[in-house]
Amino acid sequence: MNTATKQGLVLVPGLLCDELMWRPQLAALAAVADCWVADHTRSETMADVAADVLREAPFEKFALAGLSMGGYVALEMMRQAAQRVLKLALLDTSARADTPEQSRRRRDFISLAERGRFLGITDILLPMLVHRSQLANLELASTIRRMAKNTGRDAFIRQERAIVSRADSLPLLERIACPTLVMCGRQDALTPLERHEEMAARISGSRLEIVEECGHLSTIERPAETSAALARWLEP
Repeated sequence: MNTATKQGLVLVPGLLCDELMWRPQLAALAAVADCWVADHTRSETMADVAADVLREAPFEKFALAGLSMGGYVALEMMRQAAQRVLKLALLDTSARADTPEQSRRRRDFISLAERGRFLGITDILLPMLVHRSQLANLELASTIRRMAKNTGRDAFIRQERAIVSRADSLPLLERIACPTLVMCGRQDALTPLERHEEMAARISGSRLEIVEECGHLSTIERPAETSAALARWLEP
């Protein structure tokens, strides 16, 4: 396909993730999309993180996909500049704001990081991030740890503060008018299936896809299935 006919695709990673989280899709979708991975590490409020991505995106209009924190960012981008988003994909995420318990847990992680325990946070999170069948997948675990190290302590603290600050996006969903894919791993422990059913029910005309035998990090746990679903979503 001629590059001029490709659509721009903005990919927003999850918390403690970087472009390695999207590496399988960068390869699989290269023929149909001009992919750009956002930097979501520099601001401490969700509104500012979304503004950073909108300012730096190399396309005036684009398809937008976000996983986990990336989904929170994508929803805030829709709040700020829906006219720029041609298609939306929300992966392993939620439209709801944090519960008080979730916010307290995030502040505990911030405290751990500030006390020099940052590198241990990934090991605490790992069983919640992937399907139990993937816990012995050393390559996958290595990728997750490498992304966390690449992100670093200070950016992690900014990311957690931004997540705590985010607005409840449930009222926004009914205003989303672009073609939307909602997708998750069936065994996602952090943002469970019912959160995705809730989003799909509120976004008119959206499509819900479930990745079997998969936890929270669908792009690298089940890359072929995830890439295929995104390719279908990108079809004209």
